[in-house]
Amino acid sequence: MGSMFRSEEVALVQLFLPTAAAYTCVSQLGELGLVEFRDLNASVSAFQRRFVMDVRRCEELEKTFTFLQEEVWRAGLALSPPEGALPAPPPRDLLRIQEETDRLAQELRDVRGNQQTLRAQLHQLQLHEAVLGQGHCPPLVATDTDGSSERTPLLQDPRGPHQDLRVNFVAGAVEPHKAAALERLLWRACRGFLIASFRETEQPLQDPVTGEPATWMTFLISYWGEQIGQKILKITNWFEEQEEARHAALQQLQQQSHELLEVLGETERFLSQVLGRVQRLLPPWQVQIHKMKAVYLALNQCSVSATHKCLIAEAWCAARDLPALQQALQDSSSEAGVSAVVHRIPCRDMPPTLVRTNRFTASFQGIVDAYGVGRYQEVNPAPYTVVTFPFLFAVMFGDVGHGLLMFLFALAMVLAENRPAVKAAQNEIWRTFFGGRYLLLLMGLFSVYTGFIYNECFSRATVIFRSGWNVSAMVDQSGWSDEFLAQHPLLTLDPNVSGVFRGPYPFGIDPVWSLAVNHLSFLNSFKMKMSVILGVTHMAFGVVLGVFNHLHFRQPYRLLLETLPELVFLLGLFGYLVFLVFYKWLCYTAASAASAPSILIHFINMFLFSQSPTNRPLFTGQELVQSALVVLALAMVPVLLLGTPLFLFRQHRRRSRKRPTGRQLDEDQTGLLDSSNASEAAWGSDEEKAGCPGPEEEAEFVPSEVFMHQAIHTIEFCLGCISNTASYLRLWALSLAHAQLSEVLWAMVMRTGLRMGNKIGVMAVVLVPIFAAFAVLTVAILLVMEGLSAFLHALRLHWVEFQNKFYSGTGYKLSPFSFAVEE
Repeated sequence: MGSMFRSEEVALVQLFLPTAAAYTCVSQLGELGLVEFRDLNASVSAFQRRFVMDVRRCEELEKTFTFLQEEVWRAGLALSPPEGALPAPPPRDLLRIQEETDRLAQELRDVRGNQQTLRAQLHQLQLHEAVLGQGHCPPLVATDTDGSSERTPLLQDPRGPHQDLRVNFVAGAVEPHKAAALERLLWRACRGFLIASFRETEQPLQDPVTGEPATWMTFLISYWGEQIGQKILKITNWFEEQEEARHAALQQLQQQSHELLEVLGETERFLSQVLGRVQRLLPPWQVQIHKMKAVYLALNQCSVSATHKCLIAEAWCAARDLPALQQALQDSSSEAGVSAVVHRIPCRDMPPTLVRTNRFTASFQGIVDAYGVGRYQEVNPAPYTVVTFPFLFAVMFGDVGHGLLMFLFALAMVLAENRPAVKAAQNEIWRTFFGGRYLLLLMGLFSVYTGFIYNECFSRATVIFRSGWNVSAMVDQSGWSDEFLAQHPLLTLDPNVSGVFRGPYPFGIDPVWSLAVNHLSFLNSFKMKMSVILGVTHMAFGVVLGVFNHLHFRQPYRLLLETLPELVFLLGLFGYLVFLVFYKWLCYTAASAASAPSILIHFINMFLFSQSPTNRPLFTGQELVQSALVVLALAMVPVLLLGTPLFLFRQHRRRSRKRPTGRQLDEDQTGLLDSSNASEAAWGSDEEKAGCPGPEEEAEFVPSEVFMHQAIHTIEFCLGCISNTASYLRLWALSLAHAQLSEVLWAMVMRTGLRMGNKIGVMAVVLVPIFAAFAVLTVAILLVMEGLSAFLHALRLHWVEFQNKFYSGTGYKLSPFSFAVEE
């Protein structure tokens, strides 16, 4: 957790890997996930690198793996993940895996081709069998054009009453979705001089391509024309002569179909054996080849030494992992006889950011990183977001019942986080909730806390302690009679009457306020002031966190030229407003509440340098204090605008005068000496990069850019103090909206159901659907929609109002070379 407050120290290291052990060393680094390689061959094309042929062989194998995987899925089988951790295979195993993969792929192609050919032949035989069998099957339903019965058989006995009918016959099979179109086309083309009959086959036929069962339509068409009268006798004689041949052909087709079925069964059994081997061998091969490809891609980023005996690599590595890196390289290169060497080198580039997280902190760090990855070793807002984000959410979502439901939902996910079924769920919405389960847990817990402060549980007040208001004392001392009570439906409790107000409620808001008609006005005043207090405190905390950045980056002048003016401007104006709120709460009692002045009018008069005769001051000398604070805040603007640029410009001129002119250091030596001291200064803000370069970059100092950047920062901060303070009023607005929605839902659903029946039995029957509707609407509207709204508003308050006071978010993450993704 020590690295949560600031990113870890990351060092640039140079690796000297013996050529014989380079593959093994990089493979071991991939298993450990310690370093992020830098590309030393950025100017070299990807097709001209040293290990490009090995990468291509791995890519060809991946294409073959994709074919095998699709064939397994096509057969309805699943690929189970490999058991245990599989290391990257040695390079000599690549040829063996490639040969076995090609052999399996070729066998699958041959068997699949034979299977499709046999299925196509079987399909044709079954179609011929169905067509030939139509002649001696029960009569087909026919389209009768001359008024004859539809039950009349299409093929009559040749010696029957239709011997003189000159007809032609066409029989065949067609797919069902084409039968209707074929029938309409024939009818229109032949002008109705035909008899067509369509019927489904008795048994579904297997499609030769997809292998799925499909129903076909057999058809028989008789037609006649003007010029075919002379062929009547020939057609009749042909039918009589071919009857026995048709039966013989039908028997031959059935025998061929039976033989094809046996051959097809043997083919499918052999296909199942091949797929079983693929199912067993493919998952480990995929993991191993993915790792091998990753190793070769990493090796392609290395440069070759002048003697071609070792590879040189540069990588980012956490400083605390350097001993583990050295040990891993020694273990991996021990068999080669020459040990790999690693040493730390200076660098002027900004290192990547590394923040280690666990299950609990990952979701909060994700909120920060969504705004932008922090610069190297600047203050990380995530540890403070663990507390402030759920609390600001709870201020807008304060309700004991709703917070408890959210807490129990998150607690269930936390308790079931180690179950395989929960981890393997692929639903995107579920994975989003599961990833932020600890965030939801704290959001629900804080909502319960603020719900007790607001004294709201599903919009109903709870009486935990005795109320601070005593109604009986008011009745005894006011002399309320029955006539007075009948004429005045609303009664007023006067806290100035002795015994009516016994003191503040021990925790939260007194439940008697839920019965008052001015309940909403009271909450408006309370929550509005609370929002301003929380907002100013949150922003001031963000400015204070910037102090740690200035001290760490060795920029103490920023404490006087930036942090101090910012705090004076913020606290002199809006901190004074918070002071007025607390002063009025503490110094005015119920007896003097009627004569209490308005804070808002005092704050407006503060900027106008005026006073209101009807609004008396809160304390003696208030006008003088207010005028002094405004003048002091306005005086901080030029300091904030010109202080840092003028200091950097003066420092630049001083360095220019002290630059030696007689003799110059060697270029390489100068780079090594300056990089260690100037590197951290170069990782500062943008104006720091332009104003405090190293000795080799002093000519790049551009005063206009420094002044422009500081002007933008000054305008953004001064205007942001006003707009950001107003932005925190969303805490007040969202809190009231949530409370009013809860009240409306209770009044329109539950209260209506409770009034529908006076008898216990009737009420029990009515309350079941009423409570179900209340539960569904509570979850859908108040938990999901209102919860999402409060979440987004809390997110905006952290990103815009809090983090921009000290957090730049212009860095980049350390992405170590690791096999974790491939596994």
